[in-house]
Amino acid sequence: MKMITTTPDLGAACDELSRHEFITVDTEFLRETTFWPKLCVIQMAGPETAYVIDALAEDIDLSPFFALMRDERVLKVFHAARQDIEIIWHRGGFVPSPIFDTQVAAMVCGYGDSISYDQLVGRITGAQIDKTHRFTDWSRRPLSEAQIEYAVADVTHLRDVYASLKKSLDKRQRTDWVSEEMKVLTSESTYRSDPEDAWRRLKMRVRKSQELLIMQAVAAWREREAQSRDVPRSRVIKDDAIYEISTQAPKDAQALGRLRTVPNGFERSRAGGEIVAVVQEALTTPKDEWPQIPRGRPSPEGAGAAVDLMKVLLKLVADNEGVAAKVIATVDDLEQIAANDDADVEALKGWRRELFGDLALKLKHGELGLSFDGKKVVTIERGE
Repeated sequence: MKMITTTPDLGAACDELSRHEFITVDTEFLRETTFWPKLCVIQMAGPETAYVIDALAEDIDLSPFFALMRDERVLKVFHAARQDIEIIWHRGGFVPSPIFDTQVAAMVCGYGDSISYDQLVGRITGAQIDKTHRFTDWSRRPLSEAQIEYAVADVTHLRDVYASLKKSLDKRQRTDWVSEEMKVLTSESTYRSDPEDAWRRLKMRVRKSQELLIMQAVAAWREREAQSRDVPRSRVIKDDAIYEISTQAPKDAQALGRLRTVPNGFERSRAGGEIVAVVQEALTTPKDEWPQIPRGRPSPEGAGAAVDLMKVLLKLVADNEGVAAKVIATVDDLEQIAANDDADVEALKGWRRELFGDLALKLKHGELGLSFDGKKVVTIERGE
């Protein structure tokens, strides 16, 4: 293991790693007080080497790391890759490719839904990972020997996990299944944070089109403000305040200050003035352009029972095939299939349709039955 604190050493390490078919990658970061994750440590390993990079080292330039992440010749292996990739997207402006996520692969190989890294390492290698430093302050310097050992273990054990999962996928001919899942993780749209869509993160507590109009505008303002100040959304204004502002539509600072969820004096701040302006500007939108309150899809008669039966079928298929149920289909998929045979859901596409989708449609139309044989649930073709 080598500790990297300078740009020349980072360049040499990345050059060495670029010669391998795959490398393992992990990051340590903080985001409790920021909007964007604060990258503190990067750890990487090749088949025989491991490096811990101090991303906060004075004057270190991470360009060699980003170049390696861009290198299409090298497979980057992560576990639960989304947050690591988000950091690279924010700092480097791109999504690394190609990638392999061992958490996704583990679900395809029958290790359950969203298995944690330490559990997966334990089941595959038998090694026990010390979780003491998982929530340590990775921004403090110097890093302790225990922190460094923890960081190294994350990527060295990951080599063995990757090798085991790859062998299992090849044997079961499921490599393409994981490749399909990687398309979502490598899509730039997964990491874009469009302020105009920020309202979708909020619970739908509004009941009128005007309220939704205001909620969308204020949520977008908060998202831009949080991003520009690099602070958590709740540090700008809390969700409950957005809901109350949406229903009360304050016309001036005094009206804003009377709201129960708005902090004392907030109405006199720059942010308070901007919120009032945002609300009033939103209300100038012609009524025929106001957003409509999202309505749930009406379910056909018997759809609830059909979904319940499909849940049993899904568990049966998942258990028999050794695949996590959530990889095959979601509850929303089942509800849409119950309502529409041609629903545009992943469960009715590709390998998922072959594995489960066609059976679900047969079950829905009475062409397939479920029975208990005294030990487990089994499927019965109609007429048997």
